[in-house]
Amino acid sequence: MPKRMDLSGKKYNMLTVLEPTDRREARYTVWKCRCDCGNITYVNTRHLLRGTIKNCGCVPSESSYYGKTGEDITGQRFSKLVAVKRVENSRDGKTRWLCQCDCGNTKIVKMSELKSGHVKSCGCMRPHSTGRNLLGQRFSRLVALEKTEKRDSKGSIIWRCRCDCGNDTYVSEDSLVNGRTVSCGCRKRELMHQIPDTLTFVDGTCVDWLKSRKTRSDNTSGHTGVYKTKEGKYRVLIGFKRQKYYIGTYDNFAEAVSAREEAAEVVHKGFVMAYQEYTAYAKNHPEWAKNNPFMFEVEKVQGVIRVVRKTDIPKNKTNNLNILPG
Repeated sequence: MPKRMDLSGKKYNMLTVLEPTDRREARYTVWKCRCDCGNITYVNTRHLLRGTIKNCGCVPSESSYYGKTGEDITGQRFSKLVAVKRVENSRDGKTRWLCQCDCGNTKIVKMSELKSGHVKSCGCMRPHSTGRNLLGQRFSRLVALEKTEKRDSKGSIIWRCRCDCGNDTYVSEDSLVNGRTVSCGCRKRELMHQIPDTLTFVDGTCVDWLKSRKTRSDNTSGHTGVYKTKEGKYRVLIGFKRQKYYIGTYDNFAEAVSAREEAAEVVHKGFVMAYQEYTAYAKNHPEWAKNNPFMFEVEKVQGVIRVVRKTDIPKNKTNNLNILPG
């Protein structure tokens, strides 16, 4: 492993390297440096060696976009922001200033963003940040307790809230008012636990989903289970119990759709009908049901898809429900 370069004590332009830090920028070590003007700044190895950054920003450098990046703008106003003091440069070496917003909040902003008008406030001017008083108000399971100084990416104020379960959580004003967040997360966990009670899962398959399943249009042909090949033909598949079964390839789209619907009738609808028949019998024969759980399989043997009910109901002498050529 190559030995790390030690730049301590060396001088590059107006910068004297003091010591390395634990920070990295694009895999380069960031060094603590003292500028000839007395300011401390942080510059990575690449910028020092290439001379990309020559000082802390104290020497004005003109450009059509950034203007005089080293000038003193203390007390100057930029929309709702007033420059208070200069702070550590950004990672890309741009001059930054601590600014006071008219709303009372402070924000660190690049000088270039102040001069260009790209940043005009601490974020309070954004539409989502109304600054309304939510203290004590209830939003579903959440009660707003305290307004923080933090804001989300849209500028909406973050509130500390107490959930009915006792946990504290932090939610933006926008999410509270619009009902996007209704708990600390406990409601979602409860709903996840309730899924097995609200949906019927049998032999690894959701009966409710198969009953209500509708044709989707999320593939290359526009019909579920029908896929257009590079040759312009249509390949038909059907899925059941996390497996896909090949039905066939057709020249005509209508024929492919018809084959897919026939397969769904046999496999999906066959499963639902078999389960309903099973439950009807099991309801009157609970002891038999304990020893005979419902099982339904799709098998492909020598190119032929066989739909088989593994659990044989006494009144029905045959297990095989249907056969589909594959």
